[in-house]
Amino acid sequence: MKQALLELMRMNRICRMVLATCLGSFILVIFYFQSMFHPVIHRNPFAPDVCCRKGSRNALQELYNPTQLEYSSTAVLHQMRRDQVSDTCRAYSASSRKRRVLTPSDLKHLVVDEEHEMIYCYVPKVACTNWKRVMMVLTGRGKYSDPMDIAPSEAHIPSNLKTLNQYSIPEINHRLKSYLKFLFVREPFERLVSAYRNKFTRKYNTSFHKRFGTKIVRRHRKNATQEALHSGSDVKFEEFVGYLIHPTTQKEEPFNEHWQTVYSLCHPCHIRYDLVGKYETLEEDSNYILRLAGVINYLRFPTYAKSTRTTDEMTAEFFQNISSHHQTQLFELYKFDFLMFNYTTPSYLKLE
Repeated sequence: MKQALLELMRMNRICRMVLATCLGSFILVIFYFQSMFHPVIHRNPFAPDVCCRKGSRNALQELYNPTQLEYSSTAVLHQMRRDQVSDTCRAYSASSRKRRVLTPSDLKHLVVDEEHEMIYCYVPKVACTNWKRVMMVLTGRGKYSDPMDIAPSEAHIPSNLKTLNQYSIPEINHRLKSYLKFLFVREPFERLVSAYRNKFTRKYNTSFHKRFGTKIVRRHRKNATQEALHSGSDVKFEEFVGYLIHPTTQKEEPFNEHWQTVYSLCHPCHIRYDLVGKYETLEEDSNYILRLAGVINYLRFPTYAKSTRTTDEMTAEFFQNISSHHQTQLFELYKFDFLMFNYTTPSYLKLE
């Protein structure tokens, strides 16, 4: 009886071992077939968590795990720019993180390219027309091939590009985590003068003259003519500066996007941008991004005419008639952009 019981226990152990072996083999077969259709992505532990399209590397992976070593110096440059933004956010954390949670309305400037898994935060007066054209080519599924064939007015039609605020909260979080995020910046006062020249010295911008020009003339010009009060078409730069620094302006309404700070448009202390392109190195930085996206063989960033471009020298001339007190107040408004993107204080300023 005892021998029979021992034999029964031995057979029971053998059956369990056979069953475990069969189950393990079955699981291995499942993993094998899964790996054929869903290849494992080997991630750099120091790079952001990303997921890529089947059979290819996305731009974020190419940035943090480059396959072309000849661009290592460019990668180092952009790492320095990322560090500059992070250091500034940490140094001024009390004031730079007043609103810790972004709402969808804060994300209306972030254009999404699903096919190439990229997000571009556009900043007016920093080549955003051409970058919107490029994004229309990237997201147009073959509808466009040459960015310069797209009219500037068409590039600014909101429905032609999808922005991040149109997604659900989980979809927003996934894309902010997994897509390559980039923006382009410009010397803050050069961008400001460029915005003034475009919106207040061009006769065709009547909507800006009516909306902002009449308000600026009424508030900052003594003995204004009825024509000036009605049309708002001859705003002086000194009046424009007075409008920007006036306490009532900041209480009544947010700045228009054309002179709003990059810090407020793109929220770089809340969103970790992978690439910070600069207007001063526009073509090099733009084509580097297109190379990361794997489209450089058929798409390059458009060159542009520089004859009418606002320069540093031109900006200095506009500031000649601005008092040192107003210069100091204006610099305080744009200080984060100067510090965050490593622009030195202009030599022409007379700060108090």
